[in-house]
Amino acid sequence: MIELVLTVCLTTDPAICATHLLPQVAVVNQIECEATAGVRIEVWQKQHHDLTIVNRDCKSPDIAPLPVIEIADGIWMHKGLNEIPTPQNAGDLANIGFVVGQDAIAVIDAGGSRDVAERLLAAIRQVSNLPVKYLVLTHMHPDHTTGASLFLDMGAHIVAHENLPAALASRAMTYDANYGSLIGAQRMILSNVIAADSIKTGLMEIDLGGRILHLTQTPTAHTDNDLRLFDDLTGTLWMGDLVFAEHTPALDGSITGWLAVLDEMRDFKAARMVPGHGPVSLPWPEGMDAVYGYLSAVAQETRAAIKRGESLSVAITHVGESQRDKWLLFDEFNARNATAAYTELEWE
Repeated sequence: MIELVLTVCLTTDPAICATHLLPQVAVVNQIECEATAGVRIEVWQKQHHDLTIVNRDCKSPDIAPLPVIEIADGIWMHKGLNEIPTPQNAGDLANIGFVVGQDAIAVIDAGGSRDVAERLLAAIRQVSNLPVKYLVLTHMHPDHTTGASLFLDMGAHIVAHENLPAALASRAMTYDANYGSLIGAQRMILSNVIAADSIKTGLMEIDLGGRILHLTQTPTAHTDNDLRLFDDLTGTLWMGDLVFAEHTPALDGSITGWLAVLDEMRDFKAARMVPGHGPVSLPWPEGMDAVYGYLSAVAQETRAAIKRGESLSVAITHVGESQRDKWLLFDEFNARNATAAYTELEWE
């Protein structure tokens, strides 16, 4: 594929630079890329005063595609790493992928940096030259959203839960600072939280041509902006981070709400499920049993601690410990989950 490739540096620190694509929604040739490059760069530069362009070229970019597997007809997924964000992994932590219709492609979550998103686009172009028309964000967390600027730049529609724009806006500075400190300043170039007014909400369906993706907003659970997807052509259900496997769950919403959503979903008919972390395809509904067991244990142990009169500082030292051997990254996430659960359940 031929893409417009820019080398950009931070205006405030010219020593910090990165090379990124400025792609179009559909595949173009060398002549088309060069003919439109000047206008596209002019528009783009007006939106990025914090960056200085030091080189530009229309060429075939040297980008290693993300490894993806086809879990059902036309559905390709990439398994994220069970790690914390680092400059080395570039935030490649979440399960992300794409769905190919007869007329267009929808990307499901953007990954944890512009670098990850560009590698996903390279994987897409190995499969299809159809236009990437949609990016669906299943929720607000940076490992799922901070690659979104790539798809925004190429003209795709960004689709999400109605609460996601406000959630991102309220956390933008925190995410840029805290997440940026983990993956590094170079990886954060063009990996900032996208503007809330760039996101479309309220859509119930996405038509890719011969394939409809159904979108369902979820009450507060993992977060207050979880979005599920279902492809009735293959019976594939995307649960986003409503389901974790391998990776310790992260509670950023309501533990009672999360359990209630999972309870309500048990009778939903699906051939397979895509979780936000872990294997990219799991049987349904059995695939959610592990996260349900973890949340149930945390809720039960938290209620018991509160009943005994334990303070928050004492409770979080042991709540969830019964689950330790079942999950990766337990120490990185469990104490925060116990804190959130205690704060919620002490007012029952």
